[in-house]
Amino acid sequence: MLTTKFSARSFRRFFGTRRLNSTIAEPPPAGGHLPSVATSQLLRSTRDSALRTPGLVFSDEDASNLVGGRETRKMNTYQAVRDAMSLAMSKDDTAVVFGEDVAFGGVFRCTMGLAEEFGKERVFNTPLTEQGIAGFGIGLALMGHTAIAEIQFADYIYPAFDQLVNEAAKIRYRSGGQYNVGGLTIRTPTMSVGHGGLYHSQSPEGFFMAASGLKIVIPRSPIQAKGLLLSSIRDPNPVIFMEPKILYRSAVEQVPIDDFELPLGEAEVLTTGSDLTLLTWGTPVYHCEAALHMLASPPSSLESLIPPSLRSAKIELIDLRSVLPWDVETVTQSVKRTGRLVIVHEAGLTAGVGAEISAEVQKRCFLKLNAPVRRVTGWDIPVALQYEKFHIPDSIRVLDAVMETLTY
Repeated sequence: MLTTKFSARSFRRFFGTRRLNSTIAEPPPAGGHLPSVATSQLLRSTRDSALRTPGLVFSDEDASNLVGGRETRKMNTYQAVRDAMSLAMSKDDTAVVFGEDVAFGGVFRCTMGLAEEFGKERVFNTPLTEQGIAGFGIGLALMGHTAIAEIQFADYIYPAFDQLVNEAAKIRYRSGGQYNVGGLTIRTPTMSVGHGGLYHSQSPEGFFMAASGLKIVIPRSPIQAKGLLLSSIRDPNPVIFMEPKILYRSAVEQVPIDDFELPLGEAEVLTTGSDLTLLTWGTPVYHCEAALHMLASPPSSLESLIPPSLRSAKIELIDLRSVLPWDVETVTQSVKRTGRLVIVHEAGLTAGVGAEISAEVQKRCFLKLNAPVRRVTGWDIPVALQYEKFHIPDSIRVLDAVMETLTY
């Protein structure tokens, strides 16, 4: 067998001193040229923009109170969630936090230091029983306490389904208004993480859509997480608060350090437009932002596929935030103006949240629609571990749906 060994000198003599073709072009940055969660323009990275978050109301605010003296601190989502619970517990002596492993901080560190701050009688671990956690929380709330329970992953909320849908959601109705569990908040990490597979990447919000009496909230960022969680804890109804787990560390904002709330049941218009409404919540907000960036400024690999006539389209991006009840008025008013709607969510297509929204929009906006309502979702299969990237609706699938709807 003949082998050849090249020295540095013979290599230069054979190949020359010029660079090889594969290294002539400047390599793309590791994250690509598209906006990621870390570089998103939707995140509020300055004190001024954070304090002017739409709908933000400080708990001590009066008619003359301005934002001039307020301070902010850089937080990621899990730190903002922790800050909200700390504030709630410091102002409400009946508030307790419990769940699997929460005493040492939880798997995502959302309860880090709370046991040391408030004592082990108010922050404590439970056995591995989701049904028991929900039932215990219902009992606490019935006795007048503020119960902040954690289900370690939304994928494991199903054993608690009976307690939440048959008990928590119905107690006010069942008792004729004599009793309620408005003091109950269930926190749970949700949505994909890139490698969670069938038991750690599910989005089960759609299973609760018919549970009248519950509220379902899903934040997209640290400011949203803190404000919406404080509102959920203080709302007179039981709330399931689902936190997109991939955003725990990737989404970072300047967050007001004072106690504030954001309204439940109200969507937020992130970008205004007149040609199409793009509706989503949680992690897909950032996939939609990337899709709109590609539509307006296509990368060279997609330039030939995106007609120039579509690049100037004005897309209205809406973050639903509250899945139950969802903001019918904001969504339908937008669709009546744009004439088109694309809904994006990670859960499967069949009987998902998008199906309910589609039906209501078709009923209310039928004569204004210029194209059928389009849904971009996960597939109707379990989330596959090594193929999770192909399961979750990414920016390319969103872009494709937007283009097809614009050209219908």
